[in-house]
Amino acid sequence: MSAEEQGFTSVKSADRTLVVLELLATREPMRLMDIADELAMPRSSTSNLLRTMARRRFVEMTDDGRRYRIGSRLRELARASEREGDIVALAQPLMDRVVERTGETVQLAQLEGMEVVYLAISESPHPMKLVSEVGKRLFAHGTGVGKTLLAQLDAAEAEQRLRSVELPRFTAATLVDVDELLDGLTEIRARGYGTDDEEYVLGCRCVAVPVHGPRGDTIAAMSVSIPTPRYDEEVGERALAALRDAVGELSRQLGYVAPAVDAPAGAA
Repeated sequence: MSAEEQGFTSVKSADRTLVVLELLATREPMRLMDIADELAMPRSSTSNLLRTMARRRFVEMTDDGRRYRIGSRLRELARASEREGDIVALAQPLMDRVVERTGETVQLAQLEGMEVVYLAISESPHPMKLVSEVGKRLFAHGTGVGKTLLAQLDAAEAEQRLRSVELPRFTAATLVDVDELLDGLTEIRARGYGTDDEEYVLGCRCVAVPVHGPRGDTIAAMSVSIPTPRYDEEVGERALAALRDAVGELSRQLGYVAPAVDAPAGAA
């Protein structure tokens, strides 16, 4: 059964854009007339379509100005997709570096619904440490990394997720009131990092920072987990500084470009 028969109607201009890209991917470079003839499209509309695609850098002209080929923007998106898919390979050496600086366990996680899924772990060399494993799932509201990821969502989306399930309490410090959690997410969003103060496991503290992808969206978060007996304010600040360095480098490797900060008025 065709897509149309299933109630789906394609968008003609979008369909034409995609078939042009598919054609150029296998036959580039090509003249405008050859593209139009190959796809049985009017040359005038083909010209307008190619000009639009060229403005967005999805196609570009050859040096002689006579033929079209795949543009730089499509290659950029392909590279960004490859980098995003290889986030663990990029993150692992940076996580190991954080362990060297802090002596504590470092984890990388992503958000799925109301759970965090751990993608990578670099373990502390200390006998007393957080014990976890790749693939483990935990409720997001009780962890520093989970709250950090929830804080990056649109406020309405975060609230919908928090109210969609019954939030279990893991320790006396676990926040289960949605309004309190939403206030906490607002603070995390403003300061740029989240914490877990024995909210999931007694005797364990955590600080977490979001990882940005090439489009500026949050695609993961990285955390440092510290046993409470080794934790104080100075230790927490060192862990946060190490995390920010690692996450900044990881985000850059993934293709993220941080927005420019305007200089204060009157600055030299």
